[in-house]
Amino acid sequence: MERVDHASYEGYVEKLINDRSPLLTEMEAFARVHHVPIMDLTGSEVLLSLLAMQRPTRILEVGTAIGYSAIRMAELLPDAEIVTIERNARRFEEATGFINRSDVRNRITLIHGDAVELIGSIEGEFDAVFIDAAKGQYQKFFDGYGALVPIGGTIYSDNLFLRGDVLLEDVSVLDRRRRRLVRLVKQFTEQLMARTDYHTAILPLGDGLAISRKLR
Repeated sequence: MERVDHASYEGYVEKLINDRSPLLTEMEAFARVHHVPIMDLTGSEVLLSLLAMQRPTRILEVGTAIGYSAIRMAELLPDAEIVTIERNARRFEEATGFINRSDVRNRITLIHGDAVELIGSIEGEFDAVFIDAAKGQYQKFFDGYGALVPIGGTIYSDNLFLRGDVLLEDVSVLDRRRRRLVRLVKQFTEQLMARTDYHTAILPLGDGLAISRKLR
């Protein structure tokens, strides 16, 4: 029997997912045209399902892009506040425009700045942290913003597969920058799985999503 590849499974699942709001559909189209790296649809649905079970009241997102995930999280959780950080000035302006058009704009705080430089300046606790920014800085994001997560809270780290590059046996086919990124992400992933202060599971869907629950 011919085997079906993983992409075919994801395509099948995507066809079953309910339509999003007109604004979110517009944002998905915008992201495709302008090559904005928003979270893929299947991964996004799984993240939302996990958040629905966790029911956090404060979420910190590291990496806003155009605000797609922030809006989806706020729509799902009517009692939650989302704080989201974006470094890129153009993306920040695009996110501001989309968020201001949404019905959840009053519960999303958008911060323009470098998430590494902002470590230590963000106040309060966050039940959930979603990391989806500069992949080479994941360790700093996790350690820095993990300090704001109480015991029982969860950190979600996306894109751990780097579109399959972490599986390459010969990374010499990649350029120097990409090789360094692969090395850093693999180091982060291995260290994450070895930590005893978190319980981490990696879901092999989308581009790889790690779920780390804080134990102590």
